[in-house]
Amino acid sequence: MAFLLRRLVFYMAAFIAAATINFFLPRLMPGDPVQIMFSSAGTELPPESLQALKLTFGFVDGPLWQQYLTYLGSIFTGDLGRSIKYFPLPVTSVLGHALVWTVGLMGTATIISFALGTLLGILAAWRRGSRFDVVVSVGAIFATSVPAVVTSLIVLFVFGFTLGWFPNGYAADPSLDPAFSLQYLGSVAYHGLLPMVTLCTVLIGGFTVTMRNNMINLLGEDYIVMARAKGLSDRHVMLWYAARNALLPAVSSLAIAIGTILGGSLVTEVVYNYPGLGNILYQAILARDYPVIQGQLLIMTATMLIANFIVDVSYVMLDPRLKGA
Repeated sequence: MAFLLRRLVFYMAAFIAAATINFFLPRLMPGDPVQIMFSSAGTELPPESLQALKLTFGFVDGPLWQQYLTYLGSIFTGDLGRSIKYFPLPVTSVLGHALVWTVGLMGTATIISFALGTLLGILAAWRRGSRFDVVVSVGAIFATSVPAVVTSLIVLFVFGFTLGWFPNGYAADPSLDPAFSLQYLGSVAYHGLLPMVTLCTVLIGGFTVTMRNNMINLLGEDYIVMARAKGLSDRHVMLWYAARNALLPAVSSLAIAIGTILGGSLVTEVVYNYPGLGNILYQAILARDYPVIQGQLLIMTATMLIANFIVDVSYVMLDPRLKGA
């Protein structure tokens, strides 16, 4: 418990530090989003109206420390302000709508990639040197080496434009009303298949390489040799002796992947025009929508820290030696 409490305090301090960086970073960007918005529309406002609009968006002309305290207070009260690009919607509504699509797409792709990548890594390490190991290892390294934007464009061009088997964008058929029906859910699955294939292709290689390397490092340990000498089956030794201990670093990789789920896959979502958090963040950057950018980065930071804290807890459960550390 003392170990977990220390980690909890550490993650709280890390969150405050990340929130501080999140406060100063957009303010270092050139340009005033309010001025840019009305300049592009060709509208001139009197100073009183412009000042009132800045107050609406949270751009207070006060001392920096006062703005910072106001910003911290808004974080812990859940008031992230109003979006500039999607005005008058609040930031929580904009991000909440995109959150559903991102969790459905990224969450499913991460779970599938972790399960398949871990299984392939275990089998490749256990059969190291075989043809299966060579094919899996080369394929995994190739998948991790190709940038996500290249994979997304190739998959979209082949299956979307050339063959025409799948739609080229959107999360569902725009002509359908959003409802919990088989027709709408089928449209969501149909439109999300190509982005999910792209994400699985990008993610699965990393999980495979990590698990394979961990397994190979453990196969020469004394307890593995002893388990084989006791006459235990290869399947039992592979799963309960080697894979269980090799799973600890793989859990860390899963935590990092889970932490990036709420950040969305910016490249994939932009290429497929998928209405997730990654696409929202990209549009907010183009529009200099500071409230949405700050809200999105806070969600990503909080998710990453929570995922790492869960990993710390799982480490204690998976490795009994840490309970006495």
